[in-house]
Amino acid sequence: MLLRLEAATVRFGGRAVLDAVDLAVAEHEIVCVLGPSGSGKSTLLRAVAGLQPLDSGRVLLDGRDQAAVPVHRREVGLMFQDHQLFPQRDVAGNVGFGLRMHGTAKDERAARVQELLDLVGLPGAGGRAVAALSGGEQQRVALARALAPRPRLLMLDEPLGQLDRTLRERLVVELRELFGRLGTTVLAVTHDQGEAFALADRVVVMRDGEIAQSGTPLQVWQRPADAFVARFLGFENVVEASVEGQVALTPWGKVPVPEGSAGGARTLLVRPAGVRLVPAGEGLRCTVAARAFKGTHVAVHLQPGDAPRLEAACALRSAPEVGAEVGVEFDPADVVLLG
Repeated sequence: MLLRLEAATVRFGGRAVLDAVDLAVAEHEIVCVLGPSGSGKSTLLRAVAGLQPLDSGRVLLDGRDQAAVPVHRREVGLMFQDHQLFPQRDVAGNVGFGLRMHGTAKDERAARVQELLDLVGLPGAGGRAVAALSGGEQQRVALARALAPRPRLLMLDEPLGQLDRTLRERLVVELRELFGRLGTTVLAVTHDQGEAFALADRVVVMRDGEIAQSGTPLQVWQRPADAFVARFLGFENVVEASVEGQVALTPWGKVPVPEGSAGGARTLLVRPAGVRLVPAGEGLRCTVAARAFKGTHVAVHLQPGDAPRLEAACALRSAPEVGAEVGVEFDPADVVLLG
């Protein structure tokens, strides 16, 4: 493993904001740490970079403990959300800053700057003032600057957080392709699950300074570890249930569960695709409380009497209107028992 954290702990005012975290990142792997504000994800990044000392535990890079290694010698690149470009330097001056600090010769530095600007899609931009750049262009310059010294590990702190959604969605695809071509090892933190799932080989979900779940994007999406992870990923249909055979007793009535499910008290998730609308009078009676257009489908929010609301994913042309009475049936293929 290129990077390993062993029981890494950071305390602020007696409270553990990073609580005995174990994490490993393989060479050429892209790992995204995902979590709400205050979950400890940025503290984890700062601890790896050496900007935040550990109260206990270790950070190892290539098997070497980094405790006594100063920030500028850790062979890591760090890109912040606000880019932190130097306004008094032009684009080339920003990209080449780290190389200059490492004593790289002027000709070699200029060649590397040109190579990186080509790589990030800004050919010939070396003489431009950073204040004249768009947000997306500043993001590319910050990325080129972080890559310039050829870091063993590139770390990104909410790298696309200040950009509009359309630009973020385009750039995250470009970043994924770029890191693949370069074979870059990446540790990124974000609160945006769409960004993490599009970029990462592995997603790590944090809660209260601990790792709640780690796995491929597909594994985490298909089988959230618990109710916290499910709700953080945007799933609303989560309730407590009692499983008996192939049926779960829930506030929504009897819900079929996958064959072989363990019985007893469980937490149950029904994906919106598994909430099937049927004619009123069939299944669970519900009233359409709200609708939200999602681009590829309509999220229909249903109120089944006094039970918790349900979210269903409906095709654009068949989504019922607010106030309509409908029935609901559940597809066991989209029912997940958590934990």
